Amino acid sequence: MDLSGKHFLVVGGGSGIGYALATKLLEAGAFVHVITRRSKGPEGATTHHADITKSEDVFDALPEILDGMAYCPGSINLKPLNRISKEDLIHDFEVNAVGAVISTKAVVRKLKKAKGASIVFFSTVAVQTGMGFHTSVAAAKGAVEGITRSLAAELAPSNIRVNAIAPSLTDTPMASQLLSTDDKKEASGKRHPLSRVGTPEEMADAAMFLLSPASSWITGQILGIDGGLSSLR
Repeated sequence: MDLSGKHFLVVGGGSGIGYALATKLLEAGAFVHVITRRSKGPEGATTHHADITKSEDVFDALPEILDGMAYCPGSINLKPLNRISKEDLIHDFEVNAVGAVISTKAVVRKLKKAKGASIVFFSTVAVQTGMGFHTSVAAAKGAVEGITRSLAAELAPSNIRVNAIAPSLTDTPMASQLLSTDDKKEASGKRHPLSRVGTPEEMADAAMFLLSPASSWITGQILGIDGGLSSLR
């Protein structure tokens, strides 16, 4: 895939799926701009450090034309109902849904200047597949899926596509507590029809497709990348 000369923004590109996506975009010849709170993006990317839920000034430093944006921040806040606090709900909603809208609003003018720009959000398999202890994160990611479809409709006249990826458990730093031992990895893998958990690179490959011209007639879709968990038994 050749994306030479194109500019992409990866919010949350300092680790996990976002880092893998930023790396792949660089390998495809793109100019990559990463926004991350603490970590550094891959070598070759332009890294901006900011918490976009607290300050939006960082978006002013981006180029005037963007060909695509991926919003990758997420949370894994797994608690039984009696332990979920209002603060948990607010935090998960802010990180996943509010941040996605803030980022899109901040760059939509830049995306409109490109020819056929694309936005990619991240949901979770737990939105469409009921899973215990996922109430807070499933609620927040459910909002992301609603945002995806609403913005896809609103931005279609500007030829901006909006899609989301719904992964199952992926071997990222955020999931480290769930996959901290070989036994935990094996048990988690067995829950999936393909008998393993996902990798950041697999999610990044899907995001690359949705950001690229190869998906130019796809918008408003939620793409399940979940080892078959959502549809196979």
